[in-house]
Amino acid sequence: MFEFLVLIAASATLVAAFAYIRSMFKGQTKPNRVTWLMWTIAPFTATLAAFSSGATWAAVPVFMSGLSPLLILLASFLNKRAYWKLSAFDYVCGALSVLALVLWYVTENPNMAIVFAIFSDALAATPTLRKAWRNPESEFRLPFLVGAFSPMTSFLVTAAWTFSEIAFPAYLVAINILLVFSMSKRK
Repeated sequence: MFEFLVLIAASATLVAAFAYIRSMFKGQTKPNRVTWLMWTIAPFTATLAAFSSGATWAAVPVFMSGLSPLLILLASFLNKRAYWKLSAFDYVCGALSVLALVLWYVTENPNMAIVFAIFSDALAATPTLRKAWRNPESEFRLPFLVGAFSPMTSFLVTAAWTFSEIAFPAYLVAINILLVFSMSKRK
């Protein structure tokens, strides 16, 4: 039964991504491409690591947290007005995010992969957190609200409360709450 909730949450994640894309094409939202690129790679890395450690349904929300950013990133290239101008800060965060994934690859340990994926994702989030705090009108809250609740379904379907099944979903809940707070603080 809880698997059904995971599928509903996955659907909500896609709806929220398409709402974000729509707001981009309306000129309301300007995504930071470094963030959205890394938000694609880190969850896919965590998903592979979770599956390799035996996770099943609990990894679906993590996978969706990579698929939605991929769609948003790709859409940002279709609309020339729909991206945030990148700075050196964005590139440094992106490079450190990539470094975290390289370090995981070197360790070849699924739990370390998840730790480095969380670290990578958090570094990738930093430019958008900064942008949302300074220019909250440049972001759209819905995907982040859904992003705070969707990973909670992982906790309902986890077969075993292991690090590989719950760490990345717990991180996703926390980072999305922080992003929503950043966007709400100054509006």
